[in-house]
Amino acid sequence: VQLVESGGGLVQPGGSLRLSCAASGIIFSIYDMGWYRQAPGQGRELVATINSGGSIRYADSVKGRFTISRDNAKNTVVLQMNSLKPEDTAVYYCNAASVRYNHDYWGQGTQVTVSS
Repeated sequence: VQLVESGGGLVQPGGSLRLSCAASGIIFSIYDMGWYRQAPGQGRELVATINSGGSIRYADSVKGRFTISRDNAKNTVVLQMNSLKPEDTAVYYCNAASVRYNHDYWGQGTQVTVSS
């Protein structure tokens, strides 16, 4: 199983980034997908999830600024991040989870830095 994130980088406050996660080795459509982040010295926190049925959940801190979507035909989940703030700076991780199969997979993470 591989989850490969891309799209991180350095952006100024107020800017946008688009993170993408390409999955392989799983039946993508039956997995709940999510994005999590971990800032220096902090624990890993949920950013957004989209389950196999398409239901979406966001952390309060990103509501109205971030959008998660999935493309089951391309085995990809995308996080569109707008109006970025310095406090969004973190390593962002892609997650694939299946309660049915008791599986929980993580990508290697991609750095997002919001700074002027």
